[in-house]
Amino acid sequence: MLVEIRAGIHAWVQPDGSWWLNNAGAITTEAGQLVVDTCATATRARRFLDALEAATGRAPKLAVNTHQHGDHTYGNSLLPAETVIIGQEKMREGLRVDPIIDGCPPFWSPVPDWGDVERRLPDVTVAEALTVHLGERRVELRHPGGPAHTTGDLVAWIPDERVLFTGDLVFAGLTPLVFMGSVTGALAAVDWLAAFQPEVVVPGHGPILSGDDIARVLDEHRRYYRLVLQAGADGIERGLSPLDAARGVDLDEFAGWADAERLVLNLHRFYADHDGKELELIAAFTDAVTYNGGPLPTRV
Repeated sequence: MLVEIRAGIHAWVQPDGSWWLNNAGAITTEAGQLVVDTCATATRARRFLDALEAATGRAPKLAVNTHQHGDHTYGNSLLPAETVIIGQEKMREGLRVDPIIDGCPPFWSPVPDWGDVERRLPDVTVAEALTVHLGERRVELRHPGGPAHTTGDLVAWIPDERVLFTGDLVFAGLTPLVFMGSVTGALAAVDWLAAFQPEVVVPGHGPILSGDDIARVLDEHRRYYRLVLQAGADGIERGLSPLDAARGVDLDEFAGWADAERLVLNLHRFYADHDGKELELIAAFTDAVTYNGGPLPTRV
């Protein structure tokens, strides 16, 4: 669903926001259009880009990927050939070596079919910050300063309109995922996001936020990350595996969130950082499937 949240600023919202169902968007002026993220599959990316063209009459001059994950990047190859894509430097490298675009493993059911997408990397990379000018409209692309959701996150901030596209630094009403970033970094990034004082937030997944809902959702993230940190510290002290530590957690207020099995992935990240080791991706997803009682559900 394409929503115009300010004049010339659109959000593409894909309910219910669970695995592989992301949000995207665009900022459009007479001087050009900047697309924020694409979608996981060719069908969904075309649907987004077709709706955007119908609404604005423009083709994207620029695009930015908020991070490397396929639900935000695999549709890059559906952008016009002349569109210049921007990404954080670590995000570009992550997408370059991503094996999942070549064939999704059976950790999900049904296994997503990406369609006729091809790996398309950013043309321009940024380390910390870059400002894009679309005529009089300013769009600031900012990195949180360290690993959070991933190591290469960017937000798109439109200061004059106080609209913030957060990528997956925010999951509104769904379980956050930080297994390719940092639990402590994601917690720190919540205060960093709040400091923008946005009036509208377009999260990476879930409904658009405004008013008091912004502070509410950011507070939920703080409490969830603290729960993960406590569960991880307790699990290590007791000699538990990440899976067993997760099984002992009372999700309480977060029990109704979709994709609860991400707790296992997040704990694998905590354990890896504590031990100073690389995260074992296959082991982490195998444990998540075990915790879930079967493959992780998708609706793509």
